[in-house]
Amino acid sequence: MKYLQKITLTIMVITAFSSQVKAQDHRFDPPWNTPPESKVQFTVPGVDNVPDLFGDINDPQLVVFFAGNQFMCIDDLMSAFKKQYPQYQRVFAETLPPGILAKQIIGGSIVIGNMRITLKPDVYTAGKSRIDQMPEYFSKTAPYAYNRLAIMVQKGNPKKVKGLKDLGRNDVRVSMPNPEWEGIGKRIEEAYVKVGGETLKNTIMDTKVKNGKTFLTQIHHRQTPMRIMYQQSDAAPVWFTEAYYQKMIGHPTDMVEIPDGENISATYVAGQLKTAPHAQAAQDFMDFLLSPVAKSIYRKYGFITK
Repeated sequence: MKYLQKITLTIMVITAFSSQVKAQDHRFDPPWNTPPESKVQFTVPGVDNVPDLFGDINDPQLVVFFAGNQFMCIDDLMSAFKKQYPQYQRVFAETLPPGILAKQIIGGSIVIGNMRITLKPDVYTAGKSRIDQMPEYFSKTAPYAYNRLAIMVQKGNPKKVKGLKDLGRNDVRVSMPNPEWEGIGKRIEEAYVKVGGETLKNTIMDTKVKNGKTFLTQIHHRQTPMRIMYQQSDAAPVWFTEAYYQKMIGHPTDMVEIPDGENISATYVAGQLKTAPHAQAAQDFMDFLLSPVAKSIYRKYGFITK
């Protein structure tokens, strides 16, 4: 009898522990934005969760593809746009890596899970270098915001990371955007060379990738904060605004700022597509992005405007 009681107690402890772990597995998962109103809300963290698609995918009056690290601005940005231009209430936006969005524009579609999206964008925003690679697609382009790098670390910075050079340490697990499709990856590599030459870059991007100490992300603006918060990585070079936002919403992260002399800047440029299905809406949104209202929203989330 005592043996059975001991077995039962052991099973209960294991079950309780497993339930607690499972309950915490997704406690920091996105979406971090406010979802649209609906009579049915069915977001299941880790199972059915699409945080980088926003708004009305059915018969939209405006479609905007944003470089992913602007996701934190979308709620305020779209609310203000709809208020200023009330004729546009069905708006759809994507905040995926700019390289993926570029492939979507060129290829005409994207598949996420079992869903195929063939919507054509009216406006595409990305870093200047990405926009410069696709001049034939745009009827108009305009810069509207600016950014710089920072290092996101675990709350309290337990590894005592002070700068980019520390990311080359063997005891520091790095979360790094994959330069193949994330524009920030190439800019971070430039910063590595700026601070520590090709040696630092090769240590982080070759040696530590091979030994598992550097993890290459596919969607850094989602994966990196989650890896930091779930203690899978110790430090991550990100755009300043991403580290700023995680602290803003109270997540257990900290930020190490990078001196101007070691930093890299980014210029965000909006491009109006020549093939925009909603040409007037595209023009109106381009004008809105350059307005004082939009600039104040970007500044709220740590971006720089002029």
